[in-house]
Amino acid sequence: MTGLARTAGTVAPVSEQDGTSVLSPVEEADFVARVEEFLAVHARRLGDPSPGTDDGIGEESGLEAARTFQAALSGAGLAGLAYPSEYGGAGLSPRHEELFTRTAADWHLPTAPLSISHGMCLPMLNQYGTDDQKDRYLAPNIRGDVVWCQMFSEPGAGSDVASLATRAIRDGDEWVLNGQKVWTSGAQYCEYGLVVARTDPDLPKHQGLSMFIVDLHSTGVEIRPLVQMSGARGFNEVFFTDVRLPAADLLGEVNQGWNLVVSMLMFERVSIGAGGGSLNAVRSPELVALARDRGLDVDPNVRQALADLHIHESIRGFMAQRIRVAVAAGRVPGPEGSLAKLTGSLLARRVRDVAVAVLGPEVQAWEDGTAGSEPAERWSTFCISAAAISIAGGTDEVQRNIIGERVLGLPKEPDPFKGAAWLDVPRS
Repeated sequence: MTGLARTAGTVAPVSEQDGTSVLSPVEEADFVARVEEFLAVHARRLGDPSPGTDDGIGEESGLEAARTFQAALSGAGLAGLAYPSEYGGAGLSPRHEELFTRTAADWHLPTAPLSISHGMCLPMLNQYGTDDQKDRYLAPNIRGDVVWCQMFSEPGAGSDVASLATRAIRDGDEWVLNGQKVWTSGAQYCEYGLVVARTDPDLPKHQGLSMFIVDLHSTGVEIRPLVQMSGARGFNEVFFTDVRLPAADLLGEVNQGWNLVVSMLMFERVSIGAGGGSLNAVRSPELVALARDRGLDVDPNVRQALADLHIHESIRGFMAQRIRVAVAAGRVPGPEGSLAKLTGSLLARRVRDVAVAVLGPEVQAWEDGTAGSEPAERWSTFCISAAAISIAGGTDEVQRNIIGERVLGLPKEPDPFKGAAWLDVPRS
């Protein structure tokens, strides 16, 4: 059996022989020292002055830095820690992964542009890919040489992903793909993607889906950026017009795509709620430093807000640690991913409110080039973008439904079309 474990920007397999491996205190200390030595050269500590903005998921501006960091990580034997070495991993244990995660929690890792590639696509390729697919795709992904995205949402299928209409029709040794995806993070710089398409419209909507590997440079693929109000260009529309996919690029089994979708969504929610990178960075140290610079560290309201933020970040950290340990033990993420994702969404808004309290009017308007303008500009971008975390990976309402049904055992909402063929379900 192959389990899974969180690592630096990835979810990696746990090998049979060391799924419960135990390191001696000396071995653990040596490994932590090795990680700290690497991070001291290639990363920056949280709270240290930032050389620029925190490049978010889907933003191309930080891609070069992310690839450089990942290449160095791989060269140091610290990338894909629990992946087998034959697939480009380090061939180490889940305990190494946990030690890395704990150590890296005090550092800013410039890996946001690789978050989906490593946190979602890589574990899917590992769990559902054939030996040939693993041999071809895993190592370049782990090194950051090749970047992946995922394509689920459509204009008419957002929270209800299973209603998607993109079609894939078998034609000999190929599949012909037609349709449209939207809100695809990072597609503009990715080489490959995982796309879900309908392969049998006569089956109920959850049963007629399949997942495919798509070369985004293929004829018939068109990528159009979506510009957000913050000026960010991380999201895209992706159009498929008679895109021909080799039959060998089917991931998993035909018409079993919903099972893969559920797994991938769980990895996404764990990545958003319990993973590394900018979404889960600990923000309170930097806000404490900003409060001190502005003389607000004596303001009782600001002090209380900062203390409250630190407490909630600590709670989120404990929750993330619990999930990573469970995943490292070989359990595929379940509803706990929704708990972590919802917690992360609420925390992002709390961080936004504290940043506004500390920066005041500066977070809305600042004078370019003046001392102190860079933090205001960076925090303004964060504050504008904070609400989006409540949508990415499934809305807060969807997460609450999952928690209610799968954790609390509440009844599901009635579905008058349950079991009906997708073709027979009314759509706008």
